[in-house]
Amino acid sequence: MAKEFNVPPVVFPSGGNPGPTSATQRRPTAPFQPPRSSNTIPFVSFDVGSATSSTSAAPFPTLSSTTIASSTFDDEPPLLEELGINTKQIWSKTYSILNPFRVNPDLHEDGDLSGPFLFLIAFGLFQLLAGKIHFGIILGWVTVAAIYLYVVFNMLAGRNGSLDLYRCLSMIGYCMLPMVILSAISLFLPQGGVVIFALAALFVIWSTRVCTRLLIEVARWDEHRGLVGYACFLIYMLFSLLVIF
Repeated sequence: MAKEFNVPPVVFPSGGNPGPTSATQRRPTAPFQPPRSSNTIPFVSFDVGSATSSTSAAPFPTLSSTTIASSTFDDEPPLLEELGINTKQIWSKTYSILNPFRVNPDLHEDGDLSGPFLFLIAFGLFQLLAGKIHFGIILGWVTVAAIYLYVVFNMLAGRNGSLDLYRCLSMIGYCMLPMVILSAISLFLPQGGVVIFALAALFVIWSTRVCTRLLIEVARWDEHRGLVGYACFLIYMLFSLLVIF
C-alpha cells in the first residue's frame, strides 16, 4: 500500500511570479555593461543603435584609388623625360644616320649621350656573342676618339670653330650605328674572310661620311673637309678592327 506524503501548500506573492519580491528583483544586464544606477556617468555608456544611425546619416567621405592616383601623378612628367631621355629624338637621329646621303644635321644640334650609350652597349653585346669582351675598350676608345677629334677640329678651325666636346662625343656615338650593324652581321660570317673585309670597308666609309658631314654642318665650318674626314676614318677603322680580329 502506497505511503502518502503531506505536501505543504504553495503560496504565490501578489505579483503573480514566484521568487523574491519585485522590490528586490534585479533585471539581467547585457555583458560588459555597467549597472544602471543614479551614480553612473552619462558619457561612459555607448549605444550601438544610435551610433549606427548617426553614421548612416552623415557618412565619411571616401576617396577611390583612381582619384588619389590622378591627383598625385597628373602634374609629374614621365620618368624618361626626368632622366633626360627623349625616345623620339633618339629615333629621329638614328633614322637620319641610316641614310648616308640624306643626313639631317639640324637634329644633331642638341647633343645627347643616351643614344650613343645605347649603341655602344649594343656593339659590346654583339662582340660578346662573338666571344670577345670589349666593353672597357669600346668606352675608352670612344672617349679618347672624342677628345682627339675635338682637338683636331678646333685646331684646324681656329676661332671659326664652334664645336664643343659634348656634341662631338654625341655625333661620334651616333655614327657608331654602322659599326653596330657590322658587328651583328659578322656573327654569321667566317672570321678573316674576304667578305668580312669588304663589308668592314663599306661600313667604315659609311660612318666616316656621316660623321664628317655632321661635324662640318653642325660646327658651320666648311674648310679642310678632307682632314676632318681622315680623322674620322682613323676612328672608325679602329672599331672595325675589333670586329674583324
